[in-house]
Amino acid sequence: MVNVKLRDDVKQFENGISAAEIAKSIGAGLYKAVCVCKINGEVKDLRTRIEQDSEVEFLTFDDEEGKKAFRHTASHILAQAVKRLYPEAKLAIGPAIDKGFYYDFDVPKAFSPEELEKIEAEMKKIVKEGLELTQFEMTPDEAIKFYEEKGEIYKVELIKEHADKGENISFYKQGEFTELCAGPHLPDTSRVKAFKLTSCTGAYWRGDEKNKMLQRIYGTAFLKQADLDAHLEALEEAKRRDHNKLGRDLELFTTVDYIGQGLPILLPKGCDIIQTLQRFVEDEERRRGWVRTKTPLMAKSDLYKISGHWDHYKDGMFVLGDEEKDDEVFALRPMTCPFQYQAYLNRARSYRDLPMRLAETSTLFRNEASGEMHGLIRVRQFTISEGHLMCTPEQLADEFKRCLELTTFMLETLGLYEDVSYRFSQWDPEDKEKYIGTPEQWDEAQGVMKEILDNLGINYKIGIGEAAFYGPKLDIQIKNVHGKEDTLITIQIDQMLAEKFGMEYVAADGTKKNPYIIHRTSIGCYERTLALLIEKYAGAFPLWLAPEQVRILPIADRHQDAAYAVKKALEDAGIVKVDVDTRSEKLGYKLREAQLEKVPYMLVIGDKEAEDGTVSVRKRGHGDQGVQSIADFIKLASEEIETRVIW
Repeated sequence: MVNVKLRDDVKQFENGISAAEIAKSIGAGLYKAVCVCKINGEVKDLRTRIEQDSEVEFLTFDDEEGKKAFRHTASHILAQAVKRLYPEAKLAIGPAIDKGFYYDFDVPKAFSPEELEKIEAEMKKIVKEGLELTQFEMTPDEAIKFYEEKGEIYKVELIKEHADKGENISFYKQGEFTELCAGPHLPDTSRVKAFKLTSCTGAYWRGDEKNKMLQRIYGTAFLKQADLDAHLEALEEAKRRDHNKLGRDLELFTTVDYIGQGLPILLPKGCDIIQTLQRFVEDEERRRGWVRTKTPLMAKSDLYKISGHWDHYKDGMFVLGDEEKDDEVFALRPMTCPFQYQAYLNRARSYRDLPMRLAETSTLFRNEASGEMHGLIRVRQFTISEGHLMCTPEQLADEFKRCLELTTFMLETLGLYEDVSYRFSQWDPEDKEKYIGTPEQWDEAQGVMKEILDNLGINYKIGIGEAAFYGPKLDIQIKNVHGKEDTLITIQIDQMLAEKFGMEYVAADGTKKNPYIIHRTSIGCYERTLALLIEKYAGAFPLWLAPEQVRILPIADRHQDAAYAVKKALEDAGIVKVDVDTRSEKLGYKLREAQLEKVPYMLVIGDKEAEDGTVSVRKRGHGDQGVQSIADFIKLASEEIETRVIW
């Protein structure tokens, strides 16, 4: 007999009983709801048999591990369907991912929408067949031979990477289909009923652009059709808000193939928003004690060798010149810190000079992989609100708090704060070559940062191996409309680069010490922030950010003089983003076009308005606001702009 702990209850069962049989003994409802289980903390199939005293936890679709197993099983069903319909297709990999799954195939051409429908239909057949998923093992030699006979070159490559370990290779079989996989999976295919294939895109094998381009089919799966329908509707809404499409439709930015990937062109409207953000950030930083620098866009390799970027970040830099041939090799800057340090080093410093807060609107260059490029989210040239703060150990906690307060203020003002999460990015002690400094220095820096974050009550996740090569950081994360999480803002603690650059200050006791450095951004990358704002507001920006705040619509040609008089009055009051639509079109057409272009306010001028010196006000999303005097409208709009109202 074995004792099995089920939550707070302990029950006895015969040796060799499976987790599925335990679930059935508790109730048929539980068995149907359970996807996988944990046995002594390890996620396992329900078919796993228990031979000793164990602790068992049943996991449903509501649990992350259960959801992952559910969708991983869906990816196997997808692969089986493709092999049935296209036997010549070569299998690559097919994991569960956040909100879905995918599978990569080597096929002559991309799958069309009609072919995806055909594959879906075949998947439904496999679900109806209720095929059991059974696990078995082969030796590496047997596994290689098995797949070589099938011509599955990608599976053979994966197996050979593990062959030297001498361990058996795990497989899952469902009907005629066998897949290289460690699991776990659902007991059979009948449970995966609500699913949808959403797209097919190109993807390089192993994510390396030097490898062959494969075809990746994306899909998603849920327990209930209603949940699937809600998810698909959310995907459609994400497409409507996708900055990559909406930003182009609204003429905010564009890209040009012969300029290059990750090098967007900001059009006048997009540039206007960026400039508004930049003025806002720089003014707020000045109010909070930051002073500005302006440093070069490139430097000799000597600078990057001192900072450590040459050894730890060279692959991510654009290098100008050949080290073997040229006396001087330059590189475009991937970050500003080693440049701004020169302002500190310009003369001797004492504790009275600290904290020293240096800010810069910096254009940076990073050699991102071509497959990583996406609209304004990930680019190769970008502009960032970067700053570096030198302080004493006693000042560190308070200055870190001030940096965080600045970022919080920025995000709240933009309406993005509710969407963020925090990650405490730490070094990986198992991969010391990625970093500079000693384990003792890293322990000290991370200990200081943990104490600060805990004292501030920050709810963070830990990211091992995500630290900068010179220090730990707080990453402020935000998701785009497609659910992908990116870092928008970072605040980093660094006690190592000051020593490398010989940055010192004379302490109150007369000794020389290295300052702590805080690396921080206040609003992050302007391009990425613009992308997130486009998606957040679906292009309908708050009045203070809108590239065109007011459009004046004269009904007839005779009203144009009055329209331009209103325009001048608005501009004299500081409301300068104003246009007059003088086209010989009907008013209804002009109004519809202004609404499609997301203009916040439309002012209509006809005979009565021209005579009375008034305007008929339409507000985006709120309709007719009635007739107002020009002075009243100026007061209304000016207050909204000054207080940065979001609506």
